[in-house]
Amino acid sequence: MIANYKKLKVAILDDYQNVSHRFANWEKLKDKIELRVFNKYIGDKDNLSSILLNYDVLCLMRERTSLPKELVNKLPNLKLVVTSGMWNASVDIDALNKRNIVFCGTDTKIHSTAELAWALIMNSWRGLQTEIQNMKDGKWQTTIGRGLKGNTLGIFGLGKQGKQVANFARAFGMRVIAWSHNLTVEECKTINVEYVKSSDLFKMSDILTIHTRLSERTKGYIDGNRLKLMKKNSVIVNTSRGPIINEQHLINALNDGIISCVALDVYDQEPLPKDHILRKTKNTILTPHIGYVSSEAYEKFFNGYLLAIEAFLDKTVINQIN
Repeated sequence: MIANYKKLKVAILDDYQNVSHRFANWEKLKDKIELRVFNKYIGDKDNLSSILLNYDVLCLMRERTSLPKELVNKLPNLKLVVTSGMWNASVDIDALNKRNIVFCGTDTKIHSTAELAWALIMNSWRGLQTEIQNMKDGKWQTTIGRGLKGNTLGIFGLGKQGKQVANFARAFGMRVIAWSHNLTVEECKTINVEYVKSSDLFKMSDILTIHTRLSERTKGYIDGNRLKLMKKNSVIVNTSRGPIINEQHLINALNDGIISCVALDVYDQEPLPKDHILRKTKNTILTPHIGYVSSEAYEKFFNGYLLAIEAFLDKTVINQIN
């Protein structure tokens, strides 16, 4: 597979924090690969195919840079793609398969996103961001926080992340309800969560937290009509994918006081442009897609890249995604 190459040309994309060498020992492969790490986002470049033209291997960090069919077919040397984690909706797997390009994933740690979701829940519900800023500005007590106990947490998507958040909520004495397209009453009963229909998820939730995957069914599912079902003092937390919420409808709901606050870690466009309207919208708590950004997860991701490349060099495949 690599007989025509003295060294594999490897690109690691979107290492914003420049930690590729911190979390993996690339010196092990220095005689077998030529490595370049891209620290800036280049997924919006018109000449992206020219930038990546000569690479044999692309290492993708989650869905920061997409790999659609159009791009795949403009990369004649591409032989191996490795994504962090074992799922990446932004990669056209069919296009890779048609060209016999190997597609692999890495091990991961799933706890950090659920932990961030809970931190955002507590921050938004208690008004912590305002009071932290008050102390820096020389002010004292301008908000009245709210307690979580006895309030209702609605979970949209009860997979691994949603179940972790449900456990956190029960520990704080909250009522936990859930709904998603494939969720069943029986599944909810096994983990002591109350199944509700879609409309009731929005009507009943004091805090709505999103943990479903982005798909054709979920894209834009939370729109203006569903937002209007929610309580005026309710909060939405999204650590899943930005487009699950209709962005403009959300901004309108915040400006019109339909909901009280939103805490977002994910956006329609990432990185979020410096002049994006969400940065100026009131009653928002914004973090830069750091749900999976933890030292534990990064160790799995970057070592996973290296292990997949080592296996490829040995003419084997690990963690293949079909």
